[in-house]
Amino acid sequence: MSGALDGIRVLDLSTLVQGPQAAAMLHDLGAEVLKIELPEIGDMGRHVGVIEDLGTSVFWEACNRGKKSVTLDLRTDAGREAFLKLVEISDVVLSNFQPGTLDGWGLGYDDLASVNPGIIWAAGSFLGPTGPDALREGADIVGEAAGGVIAGIGNDGEPVTTVASLLADHCGSQNLQTGIIAALFARERTGRGQRVDVSLLGGQIWMQAPEYTHYFLTGELAGRSNGGHPLVHALYGVFPTSDGALAMAGCPEHLWEGMCRAIERPDWVDHPTYNSYFVTKEIAREMRKDFIEIFSQRSTAEWVERLGAEAQRFSPVRSHDQVVADPQSFANGYIVEVDHPQFGTVNMVGCPIQMSDTPTRHGIEAPHLGQDTEMVLVEAGYDWDKLESLRERGAW
Repeated sequence: MSGALDGIRVLDLSTLVQGPQAAAMLHDLGAEVLKIELPEIGDMGRHVGVIEDLGTSVFWEACNRGKKSVTLDLRTDAGREAFLKLVEISDVVLSNFQPGTLDGWGLGYDDLASVNPGIIWAAGSFLGPTGPDALREGADIVGEAAGGVIAGIGNDGEPVTTVASLLADHCGSQNLQTGIIAALFARERTGRGQRVDVSLLGGQIWMQAPEYTHYFLTGELAGRSNGGHPLVHALYGVFPTSDGALAMAGCPEHLWEGMCRAIERPDWVDHPTYNSYFVTKEIAREMRKDFIEIFSQRSTAEWVERLGAEAQRFSPVRSHDQVVADPQSFANGYIVEVDHPQFGTVNMVGCPIQMSDTPTRHGIEAPHLGQDTEMVLVEAGYDWDKLESLRERGAW
């Protein structure tokens, strides 16, 4: 069965994570994705996080599997000519350059719409396409900082810190692919393409909508996480065990008696304040102190058994190797075992979306730089003499 986006062709001009990850998801949903890269250099993602023994980048492999690579220098007349030929037979152009870059090359939305009125021109940026700082450049960590995420991580009185994942890039990619899919849906009704813009800043603000709403309505900052969440006043947070840590997502009333059995506190079943999911900030602070002491007395494995037997809302705090060791990660295709032509039998991140009628897929191999250039251009209508002329004129 074909994917939901079968027949859709995407021209992915983007680099590193925000754009490439969005294009990778469009591939997994069924689209054909042509990765348009600068000759001899390629996507910057090819050069970050390189595993020297394997000669490849984890960023490149993770965000570009399943795509085809076409090298074109879009700054040249010949490269622009060849690209516009591809635009004529494509549906989406996706980029995350500094705002105005493609316009300067004659490849802005209006330029492409004059060639193909149905084209979706989608761009991700750092701070948005307009405004006094629109031309500033930035990547994930500065997006997290600019959007207020980093300020809320950690404990009061301690230096700010970060998380070990690319939150801003990932949120940006999710918004980019959502905008593209919405634009494709709208095109089914109107026949027209449109411009789609997202940014790291916008994604981080959207991700924190409840925390920003708290500030708007009260004038007070939500504050730092302090091991939980500043606005969730319940048994909610991370708690140390004797050899690790647990995360608790609260204990609703119908689970409280089971919790008391798990922690061997039958006297708390009718506790005047703890036996409610919704408590005050002060009571939540007291509960946290008590449960820190309780959970620290046993190992993580013991608590997994005890809390699991009572159907509690929890998880051990796991590292990547522990997640991979869990069969649940494979049962839904979140992690998949593949036969890779270069790496042999390896695990890869699969597609997190399941669809019953138009199944999703996962790419396996990320392309070598420019490996599909000639084939793609021939399919676009160029003969071999014309290809040689384009090459001589600096198209790639």
